[in-house]
Amino acid sequence: MQLTGTPFFVLTVILVPVSIAVALLFWGKVPGPNPVRILSRLVMIMFCQVTAVLMVFVMVNNANLIYGSWDDLLGTGDHVRAVPSVPPAEPGAPAGQNGGQNSGDAAKQPPKVAQKFGGVNDPAVPGDVQKTELKGQVSGVDGEVLVWLPPQYNDPAFKDKKFPVVELIPGYPGSSSTWYGTLKVSEQLKPLMQQGKVAPFILVSPRTLLLGNHQDAGCTDIPGKVNADAWLTRDVPQMVLDNFRADPSADRWAIAGYSAGAHCAAKLSLAHPNRYRAAVSMSGYNDPASEGDSLVGKDPKLREANNPVNILKAAQTPPKVSLFISGKKGDGLEDAQAIQAAAKEPTKVQIQETPGPHSTELWKGMVPSAFEWLTGVIPVQ
Repeated sequence: MQLTGTPFFVLTVILVPVSIAVALLFWGKVPGPNPVRILSRLVMIMFCQVTAVLMVFVMVNNANLIYGSWDDLLGTGDHVRAVPSVPPAEPGAPAGQNGGQNSGDAAKQPPKVAQKFGGVNDPAVPGDVQKTELKGQVSGVDGEVLVWLPPQYNDPAFKDKKFPVVELIPGYPGSSSTWYGTLKVSEQLKPLMQQGKVAPFILVSPRTLLLGNHQDAGCTDIPGKVNADAWLTRDVPQMVLDNFRADPSADRWAIAGYSAGAHCAAKLSLAHPNRYRAAVSMSGYNDPASEGDSLVGKDPKLREANNPVNILKAAQTPPKVSLFISGKKGDGLEDAQAIQAAAKEPTKVQIQETPGPHSTELWKGMVPSAFEWLTGVIPVQ
């Protein structure tokens, strides 16, 4: 969502030309002694500068969809309804399994929840992207989830077909719209899916800014604070399975992210190989403390436990996960090499060195090749 359509945004748009007009009109008409006139003119200049800078910031944000709302920008939003104890999933449970140790028993499963979906109401996001407000039953997190269905989904020839799924994780800060509006993921992949070059993935982008005060949950369950891992790996997948013809098998699920979202994609896939078979990680990092606002990075135990390299080293059995990790020297490449060095079969790691800057323009250009690689791991059926 862009920072538009609010009284504050409208006021900002109006104030920029008004501040300039007031300065031009009253510049030579300020009464009083010289000190008063100088001070008044300085105030006019500062007012013009503040409104101009604010307007430029809003335009940059809307072009890159960094913040999804004024609450996100100001740090006043909080999407944690509760922080319940998260029951463990059965080790062999497929994506989204929400039960406890007896989660294989259908009687123990929570009832399916039919979500209401509507438009995103954002001019930067394609009209065929749907949005729903999800109340996480396991995590206690409430937030929006954006879903895009492949062109084959509503084709009568595929009416009995179950589709593979990719969860899309934005960077920090980032909104659930960024993958669709800035990286143009659905617009780029739609023709490739129609041509059979990319598997017909259902694309799902959930909210990841869950806490106020500019705190990054790091896609992690933080005791007493937030169940961000459970939100992404339990509640969101379960919602997809409850409302769409999605394949529940882990062999048909993947997760992708860029920047902080790349860190999430790598660590969540390695930590939950029973839910994801593959991950795309673009310009990420291994150490959670690489993000200054990360609560995980500030807790020594969580910091160590949520490093993908440590997850690999601590795993009793190497996870059956394939990773596509990109980065340049000093921006993800060394982290990718560390993961590759720690990986043992059946974990597979493919590294791509990138020359470009840490930017959405770089990641946007990588979308087709990354999803073609993903199709090799989760092929068209």
